Amino acid sequence: MSADVQVVDLDGTGWLLDAGVPVPAGRIGDHFAEVLTPPAWATDVFVYVHGWKTRPESALAAARRLSALVGEQFAARASLYPRLSGDFAPWTVLVRWPSREGYRTTRDRAHSAARAPEGHAARVVGQLLGYLDAWRGDTDGAPVLATRGGQSLHLVGHSFGCRFLCEAVQWAADGASGATLGWSRQGPANRPFTVDSMLLFQMAAPRDAFATTFTALAEAPLRGPVVATYAERDWATGIWHRLAEKRRGIGSQGIGTAPEPVSAIRMRPVDAAYPRAALDHRFVSVDAGEVFVAGRGPAGAHSDHLRAESAHLLLSLADHCRP
Repeated sequence: MSADVQVVDLDGTGWLLDAGVPVPAGRIGDHFAEVLTPPAWATDVFVYVHGWKTRPESALAAARRLSALVGEQFAARASLYPRLSGDFAPWTVLVRWPSREGYRTTRDRAHSAARAPEGHAARVVGQLLGYLDAWRGDTDGAPVLATRGGQSLHLVGHSFGCRFLCEAVQWAADGASGATLGWSRQGPANRPFTVDSMLLFQMAAPRDAFATTFTALAEAPLRGPVVATYAERDWATGIWHRLAEKRRGIGSQGIGTAPEPVSAIRMRPVDAAYPRAALDHRFVSVDAGEVFVAGRGPAGAHSDHLRAESAHLLLSLADHCRP
């Protein structure tokens, strides 16, 4: 990923901002077109949404750090990703939102901002994805969803940011447009955008969220899997989530129930390939407990996802989405 990360800012309701000023409803698409043009050299577009207790400058630093890790991993071990053909050139968009309050306040904000009618994040982020999807265009009948230059679209979330992404993708479940990818799943047609993979780091949501809250993901515009990491030392989604929600979260214990069977795997070392069969499922729960271990204070290892092993997982998803 390039260290030059493009930034999209939202307010506390999930509304799009331009230099701190709300963008008029009728100009959201125009605003994206004016300030957010994916470069022609990009092969993959990554949309990253940060999580809890993250200052704006820290969110940008995290996106840049993950970008650097991906670049370093690919440069060192490109042979693990043969479908990326040696010319992998990703481009990153960071979605920032206010997340500095306490756990319950941030949880409620993430929930309300992401869901209509009081919140707008699902629609705004959905429009962002639609804009990026439209920009990458059609491949003139080719079986892979990509632009003329070959862009694939990947979503990456951390903590409460995962909720924003899930709501945005659910928002599109009733939309229109689509295509086919390298994954075995054909996926729904006629959607406003189509996502090639979704990687959720330490998701702050109950373990049954995909069965009770994000139920439309089963019919959403996803060609590839929903992959969620978890680690026992993530105290934010363990201890604090249990105190606030009366149960532990996905980031601590992994995906529990879901509309389809959940595949459970361990996070692999940076030099061990992920077979397609390990990731080619609708829901994949990744045990990162041996990797995400660092962190002090009440959150524990909740934000220890900026690791080379995470970059390896992200690159593996990008690789397998190609035919």
